[in-house]
Amino acid sequence: MGGTGALSAAAIAGELVKVGAVEVRTDPRHWFTWKSGRRSPIYCDNRLLMSYPESRARIADALAAAIRDAHPGVEVVAGTATAGIPHAAWVAERLGLPMAYVRGAAKGHGRGRRVEGASLSGRRVVLIEDTISTGGSALEGLEGLRDDGASVVGVQAIFSYAFPQADAAFRDAGVACAVLTTYPELIATLDLDEATARVLDDWRREPA
Repeated sequence: MGGTGALSAAAIAGELVKVGAVEVRTDPRHWFTWKSGRRSPIYCDNRLLMSYPESRARIADALAAAIRDAHPGVEVVAGTATAGIPHAAWVAERLGLPMAYVRGAAKGHGRGRRVEGASLSGRRVVLIEDTISTGGSALEGLEGLRDDGASVVGVQAIFSYAFPQADAAFRDAGVACAVLTTYPELIATLDLDEATARVLDDWRREPA
């Protein structure tokens, strides 16, 4: 994984910290539980970017620049439901491209669609995700887009915890995943005492 878009990885991490997207809990009794079931002393909630126009604009500019550089032939920008949707909309607007979004599974009512937007059959698509942990949500989205006939040329995320198993999962899926910033840059941005830094370092080496 890699890619810094229009800003450095450290600057992107700084934007996330500035809007309060990052929370740390050192007591294991109060750690966060992710959708995957993994427990963590740190949580990066990029949904908060929606409420900060200046920061979300910088992030959207960086995402758009990264996609423009890596995938000049992209035809559609798609977002994962729900966290990737607003970022996909802002990026699609900047690139002047159609936008779609993909659910983890088809809805059970209405038209029963998994992918919303115009037909993606045969079109080159970049999928936007806000955060990559194990990669499960993005890979579900990738599957949905491919089932809809899309040619997914890449996955672009804001932040990744940089777990090796996520990198391996994207390689196995045959798609490149690029991110604006990763766990090491984020931790370096935080003002941590020695004990907290040790908790985060120990967890990163041996996740719960």
